[in-house]
Amino acid sequence: MHRPGVWCKMRQARDTKSGRPVDRTKYRIDISVKTMYLPEQSAPDADRYAFAYTITIANAGTVPARLLTRHWIITDANNQVREVRGEGVVGEQPYLEPGASFEYTSGAIIETPVGTMRGSYQMLAADGAAFDAEIPQFTLSIPRVLH
Repeated sequence: MHRPGVWCKMRQARDTKSGRPVDRTKYRIDISVKTMYLPEQSAPDADRYAFAYTITIANAGTVPARLLTRHWIITDANNQVREVRGEGVVGEQPYLEPGASFEYTSGAIIETPVGTMRGSYQMLAADGAAFDAEIPQFTLSIPRVLH
């Protein structure tokens, strides 16, 4: 059993250094997310809830860009927050030409049946511009907990 969820489109990309919005026509990364509860890897009696998420990262801009690093903020229903930072995603730093996309699946474990994830990818465009592609918040939930 699983509970899929789909979240699309990033919010405004921001310049990594200044924090100001960047030109959306040049630097636009669209992000979609599907989530799934993993009961076979979960142990509710031990406050362990495992989830998989599949993310599609699409370059909808006009300039090629490479995903350099990631930053996740994972929050459970007890408001316990965990931050994760690292190089690339699933061991890769995908280079996305305009119109290209990259999909990967990863996972998260939280201590409650419901939680959220949000974050950003730090991108470097072929023209040298560094910018953040924001990952909108999405929900991790076991089946039949949320409507």
